[in-house]
Amino acid sequence: MQKTACQHHRSLQPARAYRSSSLLRCQHKPVASMSDFVRLDAGKRMSEAVVHKAGGVVYLAGQVAEDTTQGTKGQTEQVLKLIDSLLARAGTDKTRILMVQIYMVDIAEFPLMNEAWEAWVPAGSPPARATVAGVALADPGWRLEMVVTAALP
Repeated sequence: MQKTACQHHRSLQPARAYRSSSLLRCQHKPVASMSDFVRLDAGKRMSEAVVHKAGGVVYLAGQVAEDTTQGTKGQTEQVLKLIDSLLARAGTDKTRILMVQIYMVDIAEFPLMNEAWEAWVPAGSPPARATVAGVALADPGWRLEMVVTAALP
């Protein structure tokens, strides 16, 4: 089997290529460079958000309430404010949210979460959403956690 240097992977690979002007060319798609990524509030373990500029997408880490003395509705309102803030820092907003994954401790609190959600979500722009309940979150005071994926303008 013929081998060729794949310029995207910088190694010798079996030729998975096509002939063009007598040259072998890699069919791999270009890999994003690290300059295509912006990490917001990056720590040792994680970033609060990662902006993939070339892909036009923002990924938020799971957002949780800072004040765990509040109930589910209050915690939901806090989380939604955090989401608004991170999206603004990333250069987008809630009208461009593609998907939200919600993790809740107790499904009985679903209507309380929805009450805050429905007051917040933009009319005509509801994102795709999934809710999972009966989960154990890292802090026993947290009632819910939200993970968001949004598009850049």
